[in-house]
Amino acid sequence: MVASVEEVSSSLVREYLSRKGLKRTMACLEEELPRTEASINNRYQLRQMLSIENLYRKNKVQNSPLKTLLEIIVKHHMEQLNHNKIMINESNSLQSATNARMISKTSAQTPTVICGLKAEENTSDFGREKKTDLRSAVQETCASKSTNKSPLPEKCWLSSHNQTDILTLDLKDRSLVTFLQDSESFIQKEPEKNAFIIETPQRSRTNRIRRGMMAGPIPQESNRKRHSRKAEVPQSRLRKEEETRPSQDGLLPTDLLQKSSLNVMSSPDCEGEKEGALSPLVNTDTESTFEKVQQNITKTKKVKIKSNCADLNLSEMVLDDIDDESLSDLSKRSLLTTPTEHNFVGHQIDQHTAMELKAVLLGSGLNCFSAEWRNQGFAFSETFDLRYGIVQKKGGPCGVLASIQAFVLKILLFENTEICNNPLQQLKPSNATRRRCLVLALAEILWRAGEEKQATIAINSGRTQFISTRHYKSDGVLEKIMCFTVDNIKDVQLLLEQHIEQFETGAFGCLLLTVSAVLSRSIEKVREDMDVPTTTLIGAHGYCTQELVNLLLCGRSVSNVFDNEMDLDSGNGNVTLLKGIRSQCDVGLLSLFEHYNICKVGAHLKSPRFPIWVVCSESHFSVLFGLQRELLTCEDRGLEFDLYYYDGLANQQEEIRLTVSLGKMTTSSSHDVDTDLIPPLDLCIKTRWKDASVNWNDTEPIL
Repeated sequence: MVASVEEVSSSLVREYLSRKGLKRTMACLEEELPRTEASINNRYQLRQMLSIENLYRKNKVQNSPLKTLLEIIVKHHMEQLNHNKIMINESNSLQSATNARMISKTSAQTPTVICGLKAEENTSDFGREKKTDLRSAVQETCASKSTNKSPLPEKCWLSSHNQTDILTLDLKDRSLVTFLQDSESFIQKEPEKNAFIIETPQRSRTNRIRRGMMAGPIPQESNRKRHSRKAEVPQSRLRKEEETRPSQDGLLPTDLLQKSSLNVMSSPDCEGEKEGALSPLVNTDTESTFEKVQQNITKTKKVKIKSNCADLNLSEMVLDDIDDESLSDLSKRSLLTTPTEHNFVGHQIDQHTAMELKAVLLGSGLNCFSAEWRNQGFAFSETFDLRYGIVQKKGGPCGVLASIQAFVLKILLFENTEICNNPLQQLKPSNATRRRCLVLALAEILWRAGEEKQATIAINSGRTQFISTRHYKSDGVLEKIMCFTVDNIKDVQLLLEQHIEQFETGAFGCLLLTVSAVLSRSIEKVREDMDVPTTTLIGAHGYCTQELVNLLLCGRSVSNVFDNEMDLDSGNGNVTLLKGIRSQCDVGLLSLFEHYNICKVGAHLKSPRFPIWVVCSESHFSVLFGLQRELLTCEDRGLEFDLYYYDGLANQQEEIRLTVSLGKMTTSSSHDVDTDLIPPLDLCIKTRWKDASVNWNDTEPIL
């Protein structure tokens, strides 16, 4: 079985708590997040799963080795982060030093004049040009350009601004360094608007213009670094170019932009050989040029690329990078919004409804749910022979747990088609199978409570829906509930499946199911079902009343267990209608009170459709079940069959199998045996099979 991320993470936390000796925290974790088959209980296997053998060996040779795997992993990532920061700082320092050396070397070897200013006389060769004004320089450059017939197109593209630096000197030998922007921000409009460079005699001016390069060295960068630069597109310039200039070669502006991004030059040597390399633009105003270029370098604009190129507005277009985490988040969100997902609309519970619920459950809006009810869910046992069993933490909600357990067994044994025909093998289900059976059991109970027309599912929203006032005492349960009402059994199952963790391992699982059953039936009908409308579903000491158990078993919160209804004459012509079970149930009930002639269990519960019974014995509810449906119809003397007993509260660690024999006398059935030594479970079984004898098969009887 492949361990999930959650299982590996929980195993890692368990290893940390165990090595640190945090026993109480460990106990809380085991209670809220119990171990499963996929849990990793071996440190070596956990290291193999996380591929941290090298880190573990390095930690062992340290002077003070860490004790837990979690600390080793955290230390590794912290050191990696510090190492990355140091590398980035060293890289920045090295680049700054390289730029500084380049600037000093270039300023000493290659004097350059800013456009619009006259250069001072620095050398004898360059002195011949110091008296030449800007206009003559422009004319001379244009003439040389026309003579050489340079193949420069109107629209050219430069590589990123980090690849081309312009070194300028003012009249007082003060150097200013300006970096060009990306090529897209220097689109030429007319030839006369080009900038011109006055160069030294050592290099040919025409050759420089043809190659589109500045005088002076160009800082080299790696190809990987150069290609990772993002294209910067000033919105105002793109908009203006789109309006005043037609597209080239029939290409859309988006095509030109894509083309420009592909023309990034791979090395300084090949930059001069590329056709379409643009001569850098130099403004006539030195100070404004420096400020604008610096501002354009430091400000990066980001735009989203629209999918519809025909309706694309270039002013809204910016290239941006998306990291891996963003892509993973997008993929997760796309999976969550697939067409197969059903989004159900719920409504918040209000204070009036909460008060009515507390009144029918506890008797008053000022009463609060006990800790036994708030902390109980439908978590399954991890004991190998009892994997079908739901574990009860403390006494109180046993009637709800036993009813759910009975329906889970019904689906697991008689309606589950995923397992082989061996009933004993079916009692050892996988995690997925038993969870699926739990979903179906909850859905069946709620659907029956809603008269098979609709059902209401209560979900813990995690936040308070209303502020309580007087006549209502808040306890953090009903105030957080969201209600979802659906009118299809498939939707009930789907909604429960989406929130099954709240019922199985959540803090309010048992209460959520109880509230859902009451709301599915409706509070008004729940009161109408009872013989006395003021009866509560949770009785003294937090025990379940018979009305709540009947609501879960047959869909109606009637007060009695006999069949149909009965009129009780109370004298003076007053007749009280006592309500019982109207029809045969899927799951039955056996009661010790019948043995003491306190009540009478009718055939609708004694002989259900499936050989599963909720057992009421000594104010506690548990489950008794068989594996063959034939035992419900065949009651011949001499018949022998097995029944299995499960009590979620008894901390049961082994399977309890009882062999029931009809018409045979045993020592337990003789008259000289003390009745106090007869297990109550035997007496409950005898209310169903009169002449039965029960053999506990070497298991210690429960007295």
